[in-house]
Amino acid sequence: MSTQTYDEGESGWLEFAAIVLFAVGFFRIISAIAYFANSHKLNDLTNGLFSSHNWAWGVWDLIIAAAAILAGLSILAGGGFGRVIGYIWAVLVIVQGFTIIGLAPWYAAASITVAVLVAYGLATTPRGSRAASS
Repeated sequence: MSTQTYDEGESGWLEFAAIVLFAVGFFRIISAIAYFANSHKLNDLTNGLFSSHNWAWGVWDLIIAAAAILAGLSILAGGGFGRVIGYIWAVLVIVQGFTIIGLAPWYAAASITVAVLVAYGLATTPRGSRAASS
């Protein structure tokens, strides 16, 4: 029987950030598929950044999804690359949130909040700590 010790210095924010990045990444893949299919369930984003070009919104969502999933994988593996990509992802999502806040206010506010929480999780965890405990 093995016993595990709990390090008081580890808060779990890094793992939280990685899990949120995975969840948002997979959600954005589903969202991109809806944009590519010209789904009737989409918000009216014709006054948004990419106008009525649904394919551009789909590509944007795929870029956000790829960054989120790559960052989550790297963070769980203990890599510094994931931190950098996680910060870049958070900035992109916050900027997107502010560009669509007039079109979809609840979605924009929620995405800004999630991005701020991920950035907080990355910033408050020491750089030398590993997310995946051995």
